[in-house]
Amino acid sequence: MTPDKKPHERYYDDVRLGDEGVTPEITVTKEMIRTYADLTGDHTPVHVDEEIANASHFGSIVAHGLFGLALADGLKTQGTLQFPPGASLGWNWDFLRPIRVDDRLHVKYRIDAMRITKKPGWGIVNLASELINQSGEVVQKGEHKLMILRRPGASQEISP
Repeated sequence: MTPDKKPHERYYDDVRLGDEGVTPEITVTKEMIRTYADLTGDHTPVHVDEEIANASHFGSIVAHGLFGLALADGLKTQGTLQFPPGASLGWNWDFLRPIRVDDRLHVKYRIDAMRITKKPGWGIVNLASELINQSGEVVQKGEHKLMILRRPGASQEISP
């Protein structure tokens, strides 16, 4: 194990298709949504103005879609399936339901594709992920492509 690698992190060579992870839960607050609005500059009224949001088709303040994606990404760093630091290669993500104040969210994710790269020491995994609320409803879902480290000393053969 490298000195900076946590004991629960797994290298590319330690995982298999279908391996799953789950994260702890987080509760969404108005303050979190307002902070995100301030951080991004997106002060669309359904996110920050209760009177307008309550009169909208949402019926209340809702979180930004990208707020949900950011939460999902952050929660995965606390999940049961983790990797040493690598590189995010992109997201394919769908917003299915609004995220509301007091929603309790967690992420379930699994490896649904993987391949070794031409760059020695690296592999790529695709994580199929679902952001789920307290009622068991999937509010957002998609796929996250990650480049992760191979185990030091592992065979560097490239898969077909």
